[in-house]
This record gives sequence, structure tokens and C-alpha cells, in this order.
Amino acid sequence: MSAPNLDPADRQRLSALVTGRVQGVGFRWWVRTAAGRLSLTGWVANRDDERSVELVAEGTPAALAELERLLREGPPGAVVDAVEVTRGPASGSYARFEITRS
Repeated sequence: MSAPNLDPADRQRLSALVTGRVQGVGFRWWVRTAAGRLSLTGWVANRDDERSVELVAEGTPAALAELERLLREGPPGAVVDAVEVTRGPASGSYARFEITRS
């Protein structure tokens, strides 16, 4: 799903690192589904440490706030220990939300 055509000033970027039992539980697929519902663009990937997932999402501030809330809960089967989030201006370089690296 493509992001709506918004003025770049209306979009922000959220970068997050989610740690806990977040690999092997469908976390990346769950994030991609949530991002699609929220019309976000970006990516999500497992980290090599086998206990964290990294993601970048771009969209409206309200949609990013909802994604951040969801990340703190996680899907059934996940145990989220911590979510580190930084915000910044959107790059506009993503056409959709994708799962990268496995």
C-alpha cells in the first residue's frame, strides 16, 4: 500500500528498536500488517542478536504514535521488554512498508 500524497512537512520518521522475545513469533509480519493499516512506509528487520527487531516507519504523527503504542504491546506470543524510539523528519524515500533481512 502506498502512502497518501502528503506534504513532506506533514510526515515524520519513527526509528525503533524492540527487544524481548520478538523473533520467531511473527513480529515482523505483524508490524508490516499494522503499518499497512496505518498507511505507513518503511521497513522492519530482525537484528542478528536474535532478540531484537529494528524498524523505520514514515507517516503522519498520529499514525506513528499508534504504531509506537502497538509496538509496546506486540502480537500474541511476543514478549516486549523494551522499545527505544527516536523521531525525526521523514525522508520520503520509501514507497511501501517492507520486511527486510530475515
